[in-house]
Amino acid sequence: MTMTPQEVQQHFMAYLEATECTVIEKSPEHITVKLSPQADKMLTNRPYYWGFVERTGAPAETLSFSFVFDPVKYDERLIKQAESSQNNQPNVGQDPLLSRYYGSAPILPVIGPGRIQREDVIYGSRRLAQIWDASREEGNYLYLFEQPAEGQRPKVRSAPYEQWLGICFKTEFSCDLKREELHFLGISLSRKKIIEDFPAQLDGRNLTPRLPENVHVRPATLTLQQAASMLEEYLINKLAKLDYSWAEQAKLRLAEELDIVDSYYADLLNEPDEEKKIAIQQQYQSRRSEMQWQYSPKVSLSAISCGMFHLCSSGNGVS
Repeated sequence: MTMTPQEVQQHFMAYLEATECTVIEKSPEHITVKLSPQADKMLTNRPYYWGFVERTGAPAETLSFSFVFDPVKYDERLIKQAESSQNNQPNVGQDPLLSRYYGSAPILPVIGPGRIQREDVIYGSRRLAQIWDASREEGNYLYLFEQPAEGQRPKVRSAPYEQWLGICFKTEFSCDLKREELHFLGISLSRKKIIEDFPAQLDGRNLTPRLPENVHVRPATLTLQQAASMLEEYLINKLAKLDYSWAEQAKLRLAEELDIVDSYYADLLNEPDEEKKIAIQQQYQSRRSEMQWQYSPKVSLSAISCGMFHLCSSGNGVS
């Protein structure tokens, strides 16, 4: 499992909106934003600048970025726009005689504090990982309530709300190659029901930290620890059913690499000088350890974020 450019954009936009960044321009392939102070502190690595701003009270100037989620399509669109602009607009400010022999002078790029930096954000990129780290550090636990629409608000009797624990797990499959998957699971604390694609259940719901009026929360039959353990066990059982032929192939590559290392050091380990021989043995064992660490198949599971979601049990509630 990987992430499409649209899914990457959704994750990225969720962080930008949560940190109240200002959108300058947006297309299906990119977004240009001026970072909020909160996002600038987390993403730009300017501790000395922000220390100066906080000490002196000087007005903060945040950076602007163009984050591109589909670089190929974005570049194609820019080329088409440039060609269209070149064909439709006269060459203003160019000397006709010089242009005839030397061509048109290029337009100089805007540089300085107001410049907008471009960054390609795709699955596996450093910036996407940074967004996840920032989200985990700033808001790795949510506590939200579904706000009913005006026509659905209970007027006479109290509306039942169900408690759901949602956890986003990251699974990493690694050897000399690496692949990551995200699994966002949810479990009802009252019915013990587990849902795999939990974000789909949250789509279209108005979730806020504020408790709605005239509602009651159904009692839980699971503790948070029990619910988290059930989700982890459910995911482990699911992962156990996957195809692990890649791991067997990695073991074969490991055996080949170890054979190469053994062959290389076979004669060197016969060094008559005892001091040199000890150094060679240490180097030999270190090299074998490196190969085993790099090629040995590994599967790791970690929780990126989690939250308690109180959802309406009637009407459009989770079934």
